[in-house]
Amino acid sequence: MVNGLGGDLTTMDVRINNLTVSFNNHPAVHHLTASIAQGEWLAIVGPNGGGKSTLLNTLAGVITAYEGSIEGLQPDNIAYLPQQAKLDTSFPITVSELVATGLWYELGFLNAVSEKQSKRCERALAAVGLQGFENRAINSLSGGQLQRSLFARVLLQDHPIILLDEPFNAIDSKTLADLTIVIKRWHRNNRTVLMVTHDLGYVREHCPKSLLLARECIDYGKTSDVLTEDNLRLAGQHSEAFDANAPWCLN
Repeated sequence: MVNGLGGDLTTMDVRINNLTVSFNNHPAVHHLTASIAQGEWLAIVGPNGGGKSTLLNTLAGVITAYEGSIEGLQPDNIAYLPQQAKLDTSFPITVSELVATGLWYELGFLNAVSEKQSKRCERALAAVGLQGFENRAINSLSGGQLQRSLFARVLLQDHPIILLDEPFNAIDSKTLADLTIVIKRWHRNNRTVLMVTHDLGYVREHCPKSLLLARECIDYGKTSDVLTEDNLRLAGQHSEAFDANAPWCLN
């Protein structure tokens, strides 16, 4: 399959097998197993401290120390959008320069952006509603404008698997609606979208499948089946029961 910005998509499922990620000998993600088919739009939800961002960072390759295995993910098939708070907006670059970092695998460290690639940057910015912002410094952008530019960078990466960590924090309703259109286009084009979010209302309205995580998998499947009151209560209980002094699980 070929998307609107160019690039081939190959069918590939993501398989998480008995994954445990720990800090200071305590699991942040504990014995997680899941199979995610190519083209799924999956929301990863759960209480604060439940391991959502840890899971996404592990899938993205940011965290490399874990037990178990992850299949179907390679650096050249993942586009990763971290939480906006992790971006240093004081760095003196323009919007077009930020978006062009999505071409890193094509450019390497030394090559300049070609005219053809520059046109791709312009199309990506137009797709997220940022025409005319190419030469704006990123530290002059609003939260919503910055998030649009980060989505444009993901568009430019043009990978079949997209990881989004809290993509809708501190943005206005118009930006939320516009970026949802972008995600739905990815979903229609058979890209796999894994999205960490705390907005259960949004998940119920838009996301076909959900993984409810409270260090352990509480439930995984169709969103309407996963986000029940009983499951959410159980997830809260798991989170509240965390004991920092508990012994490390050796199983």
